[in-house]
Amino acid sequence: MAARDPEATKARIFEAAVAEFARHGIAGARIDRIAAEAKANKQLIYAYYGNKGELFASVLEKKMLDLAISVPVDPDDIEGWIDRLLDYHAAHPELLRLLFWEGMEYGTAELPHEAERQAHYARKVAAVRDGQERGVISDAIPAPDLLFLLVAMANWAVVVPQMKRILVGGGDDADRLRDSIKEAARRIVER
Repeated sequence: MAARDPEATKARIFEAAVAEFARHGIAGARIDRIAAEAKANKQLIYAYYGNKGELFASVLEKKMLDLAISVPVDPDDIEGWIDRLLDYHAAHPELLRLLFWEGMEYGTAELPHEAERQAHYARKVAAVRDGQERGVISDAIPAPDLLFLLVAMANWAVVVPQMKRILVGGGDDADRLRDSIKEAARRIVER
């Protein structure tokens, strides 16, 4: 009989949950499919993570933390930050899918763990505000709005790839769009 490894089981559950939620959203995700994919007992999922909503919140929180660590906001190099953000989301499109599903599910209602989410974004806004106070980037747009606009420009093509394909095209056109996004970001923050 194989030795139990709770951490490996949690990791398999987590990865299966990421894929399931990214594919089906909160309402469409099924704990049975997550358990089968993770080769784990369904009761373990509930024991480790609670209900389906808590599992989703845990998955999204961990994915957002990975993004924050991997691609911190850099007001001293907005174009480089946009490049890194675009690269991150190209490699990890599931995060934006999770956020999109969350928006579809909750709309403007309060989110589970919303205080933690606000703290997460407050740190990013603080980085933008610091850049504004140091005169590195423009303060013509309030820091929260500026961050929202920059993130939206960088993320939208991954969220709606069909619009990107129809409006922009593919292949070399994707490189042109990247350059255009960076140029727009540079102009928005320009002093």
